[in-house]
Amino acid sequence: MTKKYQNKYRIASTRLRTWDYGSNAAYFVTICTKDRKHYFGEINDDKMNLSNIGKMAEKYWHEIPQHFPFVKLNAFVVMPNHIHGILIIDKPVGVVETQNIASLRVQKNAPVSKNKFGLQSQNLASIIRGYKIGVTKNARKIIASYQWQPRYHDHIIRDGKSFERIHNYILNNTRNWNDDKFRSVDNQ
Repeated sequence: MTKKYQNKYRIASTRLRTWDYGSNAAYFVTICTKDRKHYFGEINDDKMNLSNIGKMAEKYWHEIPQHFPFVKLNAFVVMPNHIHGILIIDKPVGVVETQNIASLRVQKNAPVSKNKFGLQSQNLASIIRGYKIGVTKNARKIIASYQWQPRYHDHIIRDGKSFERIHNYILNNTRNWNDDKFRSVDNQ
């Protein structure tokens, strides 16, 4: 095997290496538009006024559980150039999911083989990928150059105190827009 590139052109993952992102948990997700362009609307008097693309971003977020029935949604906000949301993966205990999304009951004391990379159709990355594709496909009918940034930020919410803090942050995000680290002075 050649060591030609030696990971020189590979961007390191921001994901927690020891975590299975298909696991039942609450996740705080932030997804930004490319170059933080204000595709989703503007904030006036601490209120978000959604553009047509912003309305799509909101609509498709709320439709995630229709495509991923094991997902529950919590606090969510669309900002001018990004979204924040709490997404909860809540798969039934005692059920093994297969690649084609069919469920099999686990037999008592039966060894369970686990895909080293996790189920690629039922993890956080696949949920976010599906969401981004849905918004992009339809947003480009309005603005052909629409793009998300290539990645997204996630945080595994580990306790009730963190959940409440993040929940409140999301709900108050429009009021804190002037201090938001995702704010950009660049409007389309």
